[in-house]
Amino acid sequence: MKHKTTLLLGTNLGDRNQNLKMARELIKKEIGLISRNSSVYETAAWGVTDQADFLNQVVIIETAMAPEVLLKKCLGIEHQMGRVRIRKWDKRFIDIDILYFEDQIIDTEYLTIPHPGIQDRRFTLVPLVEVVPNQLHPILSKTHTLLLEECPDKLTVELYLGQN
Repeated sequence: MKHKTTLLLGTNLGDRNQNLKMARELIKKEIGLISRNSSVYETAAWGVTDQADFLNQVVIIETAMAPEVLLKKCLGIEHQMGRVRIRKWDKRFIDIDILYFEDQIIDTEYLTIPHPGIQDRRFTLVPLVEVVPNQLHPILSKTHTLLLEECPDKLTVELYLGQN
């Protein structure tokens, strides 16, 4: 059985555009078909702000994996691409966040779905509004469009013109 899941990709080290491309290729190879993706957006760093700007992109995939297996695969791709976790919100070659897994609500020690920061981050909401504007957040019961309108984050999120 295929499950629709939504991931957020982010990168601010090295060739950011190439990092996103490589992440998408590894996701296709190791997780499942990418059925849709947003444009790439450039955003000032969030959380730890004294670092390079990020490129972010939302991808919607179809996978046969269970959520916990998907998390392990995402962490494996991050590791394969050189991610080292030193401090929260630090610079990285790639970050892969699971935003949604179908409309499931999961809250375990290792995995929280939907991602708890969706409604607080423009760099997440802007690409979500591009690809699934009217999708309802399963806990907040609000569309991405409404969540973006209400979002307290004021960081600029701009379409990245150098994407391939």
